Amino acid sequence: MRSASEEPVPLHEEFIYCCGAATHVLKCGPWKDLSKDESKNLPRLLFMIIPGNPGLAGYYRTFIQALYCGLNQQYPVWVVSHAGHCKPPSGMEMIEDTDIKELEDVFGLNGQVEHKLNFLKKNVSKDIKLVLIAHSIGCYITLEMMKRASELQVLRSVLLFPTIERMAQSPQGKLMTPLLCKLRYILYMPVYLLSFLPEGVKASLVRFALRGMKTCDESSITTSINLFSVDCIANILYMASQEMMKVVERDSPTIKQNLKKLIFYYGTGDSWCPQHYYDEIKMDFPDGDIRLCEKGLRHAFVLDASKEMAAMITDWLQDDLTKL
Repeated sequence: MRSASEEPVPLHEEFIYCCGAATHVLKCGPWKDLSKDESKNLPRLLFMIIPGNPGLAGYYRTFIQALYCGLNQQYPVWVVSHAGHCKPPSGMEMIEDTDIKELEDVFGLNGQVEHKLNFLKKNVSKDIKLVLIAHSIGCYITLEMMKRASELQVLRSVLLFPTIERMAQSPQGKLMTPLLCKLRYILYMPVYLLSFLPEGVKASLVRFALRGMKTCDESSITTSINLFSVDCIANILYMASQEMMKVVERDSPTIKQNLKKLIFYYGTGDSWCPQHYYDEIKMDFPDGDIRLCEKGLRHAFVLDASKEMAAMITDWLQDDLTKL
């Protein structure tokens, strides 16, 4: 396996409108357009990352590079931000200036599901198989995608630290629900004031906030500067408030229907999906590929363990890939 640092990894960055909302896409590999059916060079498989919240593509930069190299650079690896979570570049607005209303409540949880389905419909040929790698609330979104669009050719879905049930009842949910559902507007003013700080000062504040980590991915520092944007924070917190209210019961029928395609990976000290959630789903689906982390990785693994996680996933999927 080659590491991301041994050779330059082709990485293409796009800011597009999807469902009328600003969307950041990172594409690893030489394939930039997978929508042309007539192309003879289309890969057989796309690895698509569905992020957690904050759903900023930049947090997954090191992860997709490591995954791409671990796959011997044979398949494209893309990550698509959540609608409205990225700060658009100069000259681009958060919402497209058009008379066409693409999708109601695109920044809400349901809207984010439709946002990903719309992205696939417009940007990926229906003949290409998919490996969906989802993180945190991205796991809920992925299960909803599989439920709503059974025509998707999903080879595997890897659900990392899956927040797919009882979010408000989790240890972290009990702390955050009152803030997210009733008091989130209070946070807008300090974020607005901090947005005027120079970029270097913002970066220093992020480093200070993450000072407890032994190693911190540099891309996480630069990506976190997006969190000083009031528009981004408003969309992030709005989606999070919906998570607390809507992610209640585990969608066991969808899991049962797609069990052979799913890999679950739970943390041992995860305050968003505590270990007894793992124990219960393991009991309900004894034949499922449901794993418990033995490495002590944090829920936000992208901050310091992207390469380690990518190496594990490539190992899990070897049998699937050899059968292609």
